[in-house]
Amino acid sequence: MEPTVTPHAPTLYQQLADDLSLAIKRGTLPPGSKLPSVRRTSQSRQLSLNTVVAAYRVLEDRGLVEARPQSGYYVRARLPSPARASDTLSSPAAPTRPQVLGLIDTVLEAQQNEDYIDLALACPHGGDFYPGGKLGRLMGQILRRQPGMVSRYALPPGSLRLRTQIARRGLELGMTLQPQDIVLTHGCMEALQLALRAVTRPGDTVGLESPTYFNLLPLIASLGLKTVEIPTDPQTGLSIDAVELLLAEKRINTLVAMPNVHNPLGATMPLEAKKRLARLLSRHQVPLIEDALYAELQFGDTLSPAVKAFDDEGWVIVCSSYTKTLAPDFRIGWMEGGRFGHALRQLKFASSVAEPAVLAETLGAFLESGGYDHHLRALKRRYAAHVEKVRGMIARHFPAGTHATAPSGGFLIWVELPEGIDAVALFHAAIAEKISIMPGPLYSPSGRYPNALRLSCCYPLDQRYLTALARVGALAAELRSG
Repeated sequence: MEPTVTPHAPTLYQQLADDLSLAIKRGTLPPGSKLPSVRRTSQSRQLSLNTVVAAYRVLEDRGLVEARPQSGYYVRARLPSPARASDTLSSPAAPTRPQVLGLIDTVLEAQQNEDYIDLALACPHGGDFYPGGKLGRLMGQILRRQPGMVSRYALPPGSLRLRTQIARRGLELGMTLQPQDIVLTHGCMEALQLALRAVTRPGDTVGLESPTYFNLLPLIASLGLKTVEIPTDPQTGLSIDAVELLLAEKRINTLVAMPNVHNPLGATMPLEAKKRLARLLSRHQVPLIEDALYAELQFGDTLSPAVKAFDDEGWVIVCSSYTKTLAPDFRIGWMEGGRFGHALRQLKFASSVAEPAVLAETLGAFLESGGYDHHLRALKRRYAAHVEKVRGMIARHFPAGTHATAPSGGFLIWVELPEGIDAVALFHAAIAEKISIMPGPLYSPSGRYPNALRLSCCYPLDQRYLTALARVGALAAELRSG
């Protein structure tokens, strides 16, 4: 006779995992909240530490929580990502709409008033985000050793110490750079401006990701250039199929893209897409201006390489700066121009001569000391935690049907509101309550994305910030019901 099989009762760790799963699904443990520590749960449930750890790992496997180094376990935000982008190209190239430029002015004016709560700009604020004290001490040491530095003109090519460190760090992104080929610039924006001036003439057409970094739009308009918006996916970035079509039809003179940690979507292009893009640019001899501003803020331990890493013929101009990671007010950026290097060096000298030697030497010394690596690891952990917490707040406080990106790095979240909620109207409603957000039409030359907005998580997530974020969600719900 067959033996009777009695179903096994759940083990202790499985029972704990099931209890916590139910609490998460019911909202008792809301998205972004921290689970009790392993030790506390062990004591309250009278379970061994190993049993609690096993239960938490089950929750990780179910995608319900995530472990953050040296911090604990947190409930993951249950928030859908935006839909995948269509490969449909924009209508014929045209100048940026004046309404878009005017809206940018309105946003920037709001930033000047300290009474406003800023959820908008990608400008980390607060001592927790920058090693200001260490940089100040390094600068003091440099000036004590070389007091005459501030009484001499800084001339190109600028600090060899900093350029050497930039080249060394480029290896982390797969790039083989030479210090003599690196041009120091006044932030990444000057690098982008010089690159556009080097490879275009008024009337030329620039291929832009859509959505794209909003400050590119007034820059491109000021240079008399036209644009084509190229579909850009929230998960995989720039559509290479669309780029190939534009190149084959000779519809663009250059391309500006952010392959790693895209602003505003947070996407990082797959490796094969980057290689394919580099091959297409070389075949059609069209330059890429690669904005690598957020590339070092990828959340993974191993960085996905830049497109520049696969550029064998010098068609990629890579631009970056240390404003997001080290010292915003130093305004120290850099670029490596490949075959356009000589033209870029001439344009830099004609534009602003050189960058301050004391600032460049200070950054070079900090990078040289190894302090940057430690700082960057801590900064990425902080931003990953901030992103997850803000996504949890969006899931709790924004209207049902809201979607938001899960960025691959950095601190920006692209939010798509349900159809019918006008992001510009939401912006004005928030401004009236002294809260600043960035409406979606700012990220498109033609004013697309009427129901989208970008939120920034690079501020202390104190009660003031969180209350303002919840209020934006409530205002969005009011607009929907109205």
